[in-house]
Amino acid sequence: MKKLISIMLLSGLIISTFSGCNSGNSTSGSSTSDSSEASEKVAGEEKTAPEIDLGTENLTPVYGNELKDGVYEITAESSSSMFKIVKCELTVENGEMTAVMTMSGTGYLYIFMGKGEDADESGYIPFVENENGEHTFTVPVEALDMAIDCSAFSKKKEQWYDRTLVFRADSLPLDAFSAENVVTVESLGLKDGEYTVDVILGGGSGRASVESPAKLTVENGIAYAEIIWGSSNYDYMAVDGIKYELINNEGNSTFKIPVTCFDREMPVNANTTAMSTPHEIEYTLNFDSSSIN
Repeated sequence: MKKLISIMLLSGLIISTFSGCNSGNSTSGSSTSDSSEASEKVAGEEKTAPEIDLGTENLTPVYGNELKDGVYEITAESSSSMFKIVKCELTVENGEMTAVMTMSGTGYLYIFMGKGEDADESGYIPFVENENGEHTFTVPVEALDMAIDCSAFSKKKEQWYDRTLVFRADSLPLDAFSAENVVTVESLGLKDGEYTVDVILGGGSGRASVESPAKLTVENGIAYAEIIWGSSNYDYMAVDGIKYELINNEGNSTFKIPVTCFDREMPVNANTTAMSTPHEIEYTLNFDSSSIN
């Protein structure tokens, strides 16, 4: 009898052991399957174009409640050359922002605001074809000057491609900002006179530089900055479409330009003669009001 009981206990132990192994294998197989499905859903790095650095590290996000209600043309940039936005229209209403992006091609069926691995049908944003046959997508915009995740579903590849979007606040006209969110000579209470101010250069190739702090002059309530470049290869600058010529004949290129706002990226153009053909380059200048001395 004791021998029989021992045999039965041993048999139970063996069955339990094999059951445990089978259960573990089943779980592992399910996990592998889920992982495989996720990898097939989103295109891997080997299938995507090299990512473009959008240079958002030093930008301060601009939210809808900092802007006046209205519809504005805005520059929208993507982290991929395969997801090119040729036109963008921003709508601001009661502090909320949406953008209609017109694409360069018709290769994407949907956009999802987030990573492709999280995409679900409830969040799909389908394309709308405009009168010119272009594909447009209307998307919510959390903030300008901030990296925003999105994923685009390829019609041909039937996979999601992760992208990053940035809507550039410096492409908006100054009067798009509510008065309390624009720092000017008047709001700072600056009297006519000479000052210095720290300035940060943005845009271009990233190789150009300007001297900081810069000389700041207030004349009849208007601020002007003396911009000294790190080279002598610029022959004029432009602010709001108005050209400003060199104020020096030798040394590094120097210009006196108006400062339309502080603490915000101010768009400027500078014409370089360093290349085979002179051409304008888009830059931004940010004048730090807290550094004015």
